[in-house]
Amino acid sequence: MPSFWTGFWKQDAGLNGPLQQNFCVCLSLDSFYLFIGLLLSLGLAMAGLKTATGEYIDDSWELSVFVEELGPEAEPVKLRVTGNIHIGGIMLQIVDKLKLQKDWSDHALWWEQKKMWLLKTNWSLDKYGILADAKLRYTPQHKPVLLSLPNRCTVRVRANFAQPVFRTVVDLCKLLAIRHPEELSLLRAPEEKDKRKQKEKERNTAETYDLAGVRLPASAEQQLFRGMPAHFSDSAGTEACYKMLAVSQTGLTPEQIMHTHRPGSLVEKTQINSRWLDSSRTLLQQEVKENACLWLRFKYYCFLDLEPKYDAVRINQLYEQARWAVLLEETDCTEEEMVVFAALQYRINELSLNTNPVDQSGDSGLDDLDKALATLEVKLEGSSSTPNVLDSLTAIPELKDYLRIFRPRKLTLKGYKQFWVVFKETSLSYYKSPEEALGEPVQQLSLKGCEVVPDVNISGQKFCIKLLVPSPEGMSEIHLRCTDEQQYARWMAGCRLAAKGKTMADASYQAEVENILSFLKLQRTNPDAPLAPEAEGTQWLVSPRYQKKFKPKQLTPRILEAYQNIAQLSLSDAKMKFIQAWQSLPDFGISYFVVRFKGSRKDEILGIANNRLIRIDLAVGDVVKTWRYSNMRQWNVNWDIRQVAIEFDEHINVAFSCSSAGCKTVHEYIGGYIFLSTRTVDRGQTLNEELFHKLTGGHEAL
Repeated sequence: MPSFWTGFWKQDAGLNGPLQQNFCVCLSLDSFYLFIGLLLSLGLAMAGLKTATGEYIDDSWELSVFVEELGPEAEPVKLRVTGNIHIGGIMLQIVDKLKLQKDWSDHALWWEQKKMWLLKTNWSLDKYGILADAKLRYTPQHKPVLLSLPNRCTVRVRANFAQPVFRTVVDLCKLLAIRHPEELSLLRAPEEKDKRKQKEKERNTAETYDLAGVRLPASAEQQLFRGMPAHFSDSAGTEACYKMLAVSQTGLTPEQIMHTHRPGSLVEKTQINSRWLDSSRTLLQQEVKENACLWLRFKYYCFLDLEPKYDAVRINQLYEQARWAVLLEETDCTEEEMVVFAALQYRINELSLNTNPVDQSGDSGLDDLDKALATLEVKLEGSSSTPNVLDSLTAIPELKDYLRIFRPRKLTLKGYKQFWVVFKETSLSYYKSPEEALGEPVQQLSLKGCEVVPDVNISGQKFCIKLLVPSPEGMSEIHLRCTDEQQYARWMAGCRLAAKGKTMADASYQAEVENILSFLKLQRTNPDAPLAPEAEGTQWLVSPRYQKKFKPKQLTPRILEAYQNIAQLSLSDAKMKFIQAWQSLPDFGISYFVVRFKGSRKDEILGIANNRLIRIDLAVGDVVKTWRYSNMRQWNVNWDIRQVAIEFDEHINVAFSCSSAGCKTVHEYIGGYIFLSTRTVDRGQTLNEELFHKLTGGHEAL
């Protein structure tokens, strides 16, 4: 054995003292060089280089990253890393190793097991908790999706897969020139059976518009060019896309309506609400794939500041959603109301055929000046009449008149009976005669939180108001019958305000009366007016139920007769009138869910509207109870048992679990409506995204 190894062995054997000198003396010059070489190789191995066996003996480890651009079958990129390397350094190593000339600025790392984006590039692997078994994917944050709009047209856009859906919708609405994006959200497209899906594809051969290549400027303000947002004027294709967005679709056929799925019951109406995406999570977290088809719809029926000058696209898409809701019978309406909707559609269709979307927003500067002067005049008049306003607050208007009242009860054959009715503040009292009004009433009802349902037949001179008043036993029903339109409009407006907790001293009372009269006027026949040109194919203007009920020869004269009342409306006014008429329907803006209330043994329907929650009997569809948001103290979700609990005034507690959708969807609806109630008309107001997530995000709030 060489002297070097002998000395080394003696040292290892634990000999010390004088023998150490023998160890040093035994080393020859060659052995010394060999010893130094061994130390160097050992040091290099400790620095992270491989030993003769190909293993590492330091704290580094191998990280595998799949790069989407290399294809699904490609091998992952393998990196040698340590826990203190930050995410930005990892991405830099990936790009250096790929050696591809490409813009990588939109790419980020996605952690598949945790379903999370690694967007904080200054965080280290240790801080994220990433180990060698992590499956990472290097992928673009923006990916193309097919977006189905409320008008049933499809546009291809780049959506952000790395931000919460709420932020993604904000970006998409900015691209599509839709203000107030907080009113909209994304749904998954419904899953169709193979045969039905093939038939749909054969029928729907409409063009898909492409905005995937459009990049918006960084500035928040969108610049107009030739009457439209500048990014739509880049090419003939983008201009055609803007026309599709801002002008109503006119090529609808009865067959399209008949073959489109229509909800046949309340339970079927709940199905759409199971498809809403979670606003506080990203698209990729919810397993949305590249080029997936998503629906963009108005989710919250609370529309702020609809202004034709600024909202050409928003108003048109809202009109289209309202039109399809009526045609597919998602919102119920009477025969006369359907005729009015058909006449308005006919007018809008007539004007849309020869309309340039640029003309709709082409108001001159003088119009803006006139509006500004009018607003200033109103403000000056308001400031000079402050004493009168104070006087009006001390004397709240009242309604006193004879009305016919009917209270439906089981096994009763009695009809309407005339009473002297007094409407004061938010209470309704009725007496046998005016002389007895100083004494005790036959009954007094508080209308705060009640349901107000119109029951009108113009041709039959029937003007009824159905009130469902909350009571300890449930909902107490009472019908009021008025003698004419004027009386009906005054009492109906008072009941609607009282249901919201407002009195007739509120500034919106007179506007409510005028809106009701305006809608009644649309339903009134006008035999003396000259007939409009003969309309062809009017069946596409009504829902399938009325297509089956009436023949075209019966339907066309009625629609043209109603058309005379709206023949002078402009395109934007006709759309606004349609939206207002849609908002006046009893079932407007109610989103339905199948729930089971705590303590109950059967499923029921929960309706969520913009100002109230409605408990509905699943078997017969009757309203059982109504709770107003204004009376809500707090609500919370028990995420373990998936139960929503709500506390109202007077120590009323309601708890339920949802079976038709996740409780997160219900929680988001309630929180979303509370959030929308905090908005103001101020156009300079920025969107408070943080508050939205606090109210809707629950335990996943950002």
